[in-house]
Amino acid sequence: MNAVTELGYVRFGVSDLDAWREFAVEGIGFGVHPDSDEDTLYLRMDGWHHRLMLVKDGSDDLAAMGLRVADGESFRALQEVLEAHSIDHEVASTEDARSHCVLELMRLADPAGNPIEVFHGPRIDTHLPFHPGRGMYGKFVTGDAGMGHMVISHQDLEASRAFYALLGMRGDIEYSVPTPGGSPMEMTFLDCNPRNHTIAFGMPAIGRINHIMFEVDTLDDVMHTYERIKEKHPIIITLGKHANDQVFSFYCVSPSGFWVEVGCGSRDANFQTEYYVRDTYGHQFNPEGKV
Repeated sequence: MNAVTELGYVRFGVSDLDAWREFAVEGIGFGVHPDSDEDTLYLRMDGWHHRLMLVKDGSDDLAAMGLRVADGESFRALQEVLEAHSIDHEVASTEDARSHCVLELMRLADPAGNPIEVFHGPRIDTHLPFHPGRGMYGKFVTGDAGMGHMVISHQDLEASRAFYALLGMRGDIEYSVPTPGGSPMEMTFLDCNPRNHTIAFGMPAIGRINHIMFEVDTLDDVMHTYERIKEKHPIIITLGKHANDQVFSFYCVSPSGFWVEVGCGSRDANFQTEYYVRDTYGHQFNPEGKV
C-alpha cells in the first residue's frame, strides 16, 4: 500500500530556458503545455499536464523527483513508514500541491540529499491531446512504466538502497565492470513497476544527476532524435545496446551539463538479480562529443 509506483515527473532548475526549449522540443520531441511562461516550461510526453518541469533559476540541477503512490490511502501509509523510521518530511498544503498539479504532495530527501516529492493524483489533461514538438514516428513510452529512469548521486550505497526500499523499490547490482588495475565499477538499479529500472546509482554525477532517460517505442524515433541532436549537442556516449534492460540508445549532453539518454526496446523488469560485465555492443564513451 505504501510503495512508489513510478517516476511521475521531474523538475530541473536551469540557466538557459530557451536552449532547453530547443533541445527538448525540437530535438527530443516534448510538447509544451500552454501554462508555460518566460520562467517556467511545462513539457509533456503524454496526457499528463507535464512530465518535465523546467524552472529558470540558474542551478542547472535536479530540483525534485516526483515519485507517485497510488492514492490517498497509500500516501498516508507511506507517511507512517517515514515517521516510524524518523525520516524528515513535510506535507504540502492543498494549495501548494495543486500548484504542482497533484492532489497531495510531501517533500523529503534521500541520504545523499536528492530532493523528492512523493505525490498522488496527477492532473491529466485529456482536453489537450498530446502533440510532440516536432514530428515523431511513434510515441514516448510512459503509462504504468512512468516517464523514464534516472541515475542519481549517492554517498553511501547501502544507505541509499535501504532508503528506497522503505519507499517500496527493490534491486541490486546489475553491472560489475572491470577497470584497469582497480576494483570493478558497480552499478545498482532499483525498480518499482514494469520498467526495468526507475532509479540507479554508481555512475559519476554532475551535481545530483548523471542522466535521465526517455524511452520511445520505435527505433526510427531513436535515430531521428539522434540525427537532430548531434547537429547541435554533444553525443557523450555513442549508439549501442545495454545488457541489463536491452535498450538501444545514445547519450547526449543537455544544456545544463548533465546527460540525457534516448532509447527504445526496454525489456520489463524480471524481479530477479543478475549482473553483467559490459554492454551488449556500442555505447562508447565519447568525451569530445563529436560524431
